[in-house]
Amino acid sequence: MSEPKVIAQRGLYFEELATGVLYQHKPGRTMTETDNVLFTTMTMNTQALHLDAAWSATQPFGQRLMNSMFTLATMVGQSVGQLTQGTIVAQLGMSEITFPHPLFHGDTLYTETVVTQKRLSSSRPGQGIVAMVHTGRNQDGVVVGTASRTALFWLTPTA
Repeated sequence: MSEPKVIAQRGLYFEELATGVLYQHKPGRTMTETDNVLFTTMTMNTQALHLDAAWSATQPFGQRLMNSMFTLATMVGQSVGQLTQGTIVAQLGMSEITFPHPLFHGDTLYTETVVTQKRLSSSRPGQGIVAMVHTGRNQDGVVVGTASRTALFWLTPTA
């Protein structure tokens, strides 16, 4: 009996990433009150907009907001399986982070990524630098977050 072909789940190597392509990350992630309270308290954030339902009801959005740092972390996390699982060397930085619309308990976050630039590393043979923009949308398609991100990727290994 022959050995079965092995297919390992992984992200994309530097050469497999294409600029201008829209990578949609599925499934979405429904944000819960538990997520919000746990993340907010684990990070020692005492912001009442995340924790105090009665007070938040008196504020402009009329309810608690999901912690934006949880939103950002989830946006990046949703891209891992498709783009970076086992193929990233290091995250180099993030910039131009925006949250143009809040997420609320019960909203579902969907994230997509566009690779905007890529180049071979001049100081690290076998690696390349990739710039990308993550965009998070709620279940209605409203943009709730964006983030520009730069990461160091492995080139496809040579056997």
